[in-house]
Amino acid sequence: MRLTLLSILLTMMLVFFSSCEKEQSSKRNDQLLVATTTSTYDSGLLDVLIPIFQDETGIHVKVIAVGSGQALNLAQKGEVDALLVHAPEQEEVMEKQGILINRHRVMHNDFVLLGPEDDPIGMKGLTIEDAFTSIQKHELPFYSRGDDSGTHMKEIALWKDANVEPTFSTYQETGQGMGETLRIAAEKNGYSLTDRGTFLFLQDSLQPLSILVEGDETLENIYHIMQVNPTNDSQINASAAKAFVTFFLDKDVQELIGSYGTEKWGEPLFSPHLVEE
Repeated sequence: MRLTLLSILLTMMLVFFSSCEKEQSSKRNDQLLVATTTSTYDSGLLDVLIPIFQDETGIHVKVIAVGSGQALNLAQKGEVDALLVHAPEQEEVMEKQGILINRHRVMHNDFVLLGPEDDPIGMKGLTIEDAFTSIQKHELPFYSRGDDSGTHMKEIALWKDANVEPTFSTYQETGQGMGETLRIAAEKNGYSLTDRGTFLFLQDSLQPLSILVEGDETLENIYHIMQVNPTNDSQINASAAKAFVTFFLDKDVQELIGSYGTEKWGEPLFSPHLVEE
């Protein structure tokens, strides 16, 4: 009798866990998990594009907005299906490792250095390296995301190019996303590196910050879209991720990217990477 009861109990447990596993798989297959940068999310671009994708495909999209480093970490763990990020060097490493596939450049803008509009020490016209050197020399308040995001990675590279260690007393890491970091810099009348798109989108709430340094070739900010390799995790929704990549490469979508922001801010927040077939 005891063996019979034990057998029934074990069978019921197996059926229960099997049902849970199927339910979990179904939940993952019903949606597309996309990790993207807070700068992309803050720009509002995905609020325009994702509803179009969902209407065309019937695929529900859940966006996870984090720094590029965190997004890449989620991909490595197989916890997302696709990425839209701007950390090219790190992306290339993971692509070679087989973690990322179907990776394409889809758009770009540029990084800019923000600071007080009255430009108290005359940074306008300086190169980004000279501007960073001046910030350290004059111990000006600089606010870094400090979150391993694509913007943070670029900022660290720029300090290195300027031969400056960002260890001076007025250098502060917020540990926040791009929008919140800029709000802190504005409140403190400080300096910060950001992508142009986020600044344009939020500039009405960022007084007295304005763009002081821009246009250097080293400040180009490139975004790629890509799939997480489905061979690394059975839960990855490969078909939905592939559809999402294909959507961003569509000519009409690229044109939407190229026009986004023009009507409101007088210039687009991103430039599309249109590739002639």
